Amino acid sequence: MLFLEIKYLKMLKTIAPSKSETEEIIQNNLDYTLFSWSKQKGSNPIAVKYGEGVYLYDYDGKRYIDFSSGLMNVNIGHGDQRVTQAVVNQMQQVAYVTPSCVTKVRGDLGKKLAEICPGDLNKAFFTLCGATSIENAIKLARLYTGRHKILSRYQSYHGSSNGAMTASGDPRKLPVDSQQAPNFVHFDLPYAYRWEYGNENLLKDSIASLERIIAYEGPANIAAILLEGQSGSSGCFMYPQGYLKAVREICNKHGILLIIDEVMSGFGRTGKWFGFEHHGIVPDMIAMAKGLTCGYLPFGCLMVSDKIAARYDDNVLALGLTYSAHPVSCAAALEVLNIYEEDNLIENAKEMGEYLDQRIEEMKLKHPSIGDWRNQGLLGCMELVKNRKTKEPFAPFNAKPDEMVVMNKVAAKIKELGMYTFVRWGFIFIAPPLIVTKDQIDEGLELISEALKIADAEVV
Repeated sequence: MLFLEIKYLKMLKTIAPSKSETEEIIQNNLDYTLFSWSKQKGSNPIAVKYGEGVYLYDYDGKRYIDFSSGLMNVNIGHGDQRVTQAVVNQMQQVAYVTPSCVTKVRGDLGKKLAEICPGDLNKAFFTLCGATSIENAIKLARLYTGRHKILSRYQSYHGSSNGAMTASGDPRKLPVDSQQAPNFVHFDLPYAYRWEYGNENLLKDSIASLERIIAYEGPANIAAILLEGQSGSSGCFMYPQGYLKAVREICNKHGILLIIDEVMSGFGRTGKWFGFEHHGIVPDMIAMAKGLTCGYLPFGCLMVSDKIAARYDDNVLALGLTYSAHPVSCAAALEVLNIYEEDNLIENAKEMGEYLDQRIEEMKLKHPSIGDWRNQGLLGCMELVKNRKTKEPFAPFNAKPDEMVVMNKVAAKIKELGMYTFVRWGFIFIAPPLIVTKDQIDEGLELISEALKIADAEVV
């Protein structure tokens, strides 16, 4: 009897279809790894086999156009073997030295960044990612000024480590709000699309609001104001014209440092090296990551002014990371910076951004669900609304699952049609690699246009 049961089970095993390679890969990931910002059950991720240019390919051969450059970081596109070769060359020399040692590539990268950055931002402290750049900026601001408070904006994102998350004005911090770091103060900065009191008052009221917060908190207590060079995953909100200049003047008046987070908006994403350069200012520190290595290796940098750095010529700089100035990551970053220049990617970002703006204006005529389009270079966001007159969003800020029904359908359709991009609340982000062409923009917008029919059908 037992023999017959075993024989029957073996027969069933040969008849039952085995899992495909894709299914096995996805299942292993679901069974043995954890996913960021997600419920762990019910995920349906893309199993990426390789990337090339602006495209990702899965194990079944399906092609996806990457319209958000990964997480707005793969600026040079996928699969550029020039970076691979630079990394291999460095690993063949030395893969790791302690941060107290130096390598040629560390000095070359620091020099290159000093050439790129404006003003006296000439000193690089190399970190591991965007969050560690922000953490060290906060720490250095407090050390340098002897003050303790950090001011930052609601509807901003600076990273997921404890200090960076507390500095963020993003609802992803709310589940861990009870563990937030002390001495962070947030202020509100409205955006033009939802401002009801005339554009001429937006700048004036925004500055007056900030000045009140500074007065309430005591300017002598404030170490730094932390702002994104250009708003990113909160919704690509544009600063009122003249806002960052006014903030720079306020900082100068009170001896407050200005830290600009260029983790997402830096390295050509907005059509200039850095987002703040559209506003004619120079900050005291720049936090960098993402486009510095374009995701080919984890890496970050905190650029610091000569004035701040000089304090530590004869005083101990109390910052340190085991993998600071990692030689292999430095090699990747240096090659990526060369690629930006050799391939004229910053110029292309500006040109393609203007073309993208033109095409979105045409799409607005066809799709009543498009309420607003905000973009600088190739860092753009489409805001979908149920009614253009009332501006009621398809999903509110920090939408609950039952408020995401329509947007989830739109996002699923985008993926089904062969696009990877970032959809959040009522926003569709459009931030393709800086190598993108007009034809590829047209290809991507055609897919989004098809998905928007779902939202258009719900417009009232």
